[in-house]
Amino acid sequence: MLSKKVLSLAMTATLALGFMSGCASNANSDGEESGDKKVIKIVTQSPLSGGSATLGEAIKLGAQLAIDQQKDTFAELGFELKLDAQDDQGDPKKGVANANLVVADQSVLGVVGHLNSGVSIPASEVYEKNNLVSISPASTATDFTDRGLKTVSRVVARDDFQGPAGAKYAVEKLGAKKIFVVQDKTAYGSGLADAFKTAAEELGAEIVGYEGITVGEKDFNGVLNQVASKKPDLIYFGGLYAEGGILVKQAREKGLDIPFMGGDGLDSSTFVEIAGDAVINTFITSVAGDTTKSEEGSKFAEDYKAAFGKSIESYSAYAYDSAAVLLAGIEKAIKDNDNKLPSREDVTKAVRATQDYKGVVTEVGFDDKGDNKFAKIFIYKFDEAKYPATLDGEISQ
Repeated sequence: MLSKKVLSLAMTATLALGFMSGCASNANSDGEESGDKKVIKIVTQSPLSGGSATLGEAIKLGAQLAIDQQKDTFAELGFELKLDAQDDQGDPKKGVANANLVVADQSVLGVVGHLNSGVSIPASEVYEKNNLVSISPASTATDFTDRGLKTVSRVVARDDFQGPAGAKYAVEKLGAKKIFVVQDKTAYGSGLADAFKTAAEELGAEIVGYEGITVGEKDFNGVLNQVASKKPDLIYFGGLYAEGGILVKQAREKGLDIPFMGGDGLDSSTFVEIAGDAVINTFITSVAGDTTKSEEGSKFAEDYKAAFGKSIESYSAYAYDSAAVLLAGIEKAIKDNDNKLPSREDVTKAVRATQDYKGVVTEVGFDDKGDNKFAKIFIYKFDEAKYPATLDGEISQ
């Protein structure tokens, strides 16, 4: 029989060896490991709660489907793909706080997000400092890519393309001569409204009013009284669907049955749910095309519904394509690094070098700013209270 002292030393040694073995099999200085496979995490950053949660969840699920479908490919290379879904709440401060946590996790090699330009812009400063690539499936503000950050890219069009496209349609197709502009004071809403306003004036329209509202408001009678007093023949709104749906509904209640127009922030099924029949005679420009128009897009919509029990939203497929471009860049970086885990810098270079990726809803080719040279603007009209709206045209750059 062993003495108590010898037994104690033996148990201590056994525990120490077990602890060291566990550390070796589960983690190292370069990131996590799961069994024999090193973990690669893809983060989504989008609002999963609050007024923009419908589109935020669509971004998460679109990226998740891409990751789920490519797990076997990465497993063959010796890596386990994982999704880390972050709720940025559509709030710049929360987005930045999340970003600081994300960059500290060395197993994270890329971000799909954000939805809101006002969140994307400050959060991307954190990613840039830490060489972490991000691809937005939805942010359209010009400042997002105009800062020249090497880690920032997007697959959708810019507001200086979307705003003028909407103005051209409003003036030339709808015959608008007197326009009242409302915007939600965010980087996205004000930027889009300004781009629309400038282009509409250049086309000869008169901007009879320009007012701001606050995100989260629910009573727009004050601004709508101003609209009614100016007697415009079109209302333009730069903002998101939560406020836009209420705004158009209250406008109709005041007898303002003129055309109502907005940007891609209104491209959501929840916009129709909020507005109801008031959505009729509403027009939107969107950076998101009709996903089901192609065979690949229809297949994606079916797979999405089968996986999550939900129909696609405007940015579902764009998040899927963003994640797919990111994964293609990571895979290339792995192969260029002798099938070993690449650095974040290597992934950033591989992603920015993307030139002719064929996605399910858009082709992707990044310029030196990170903008997609294949991005388009789509015009939709609501003839009935049903989503999606009817596609009425598309414009290439």
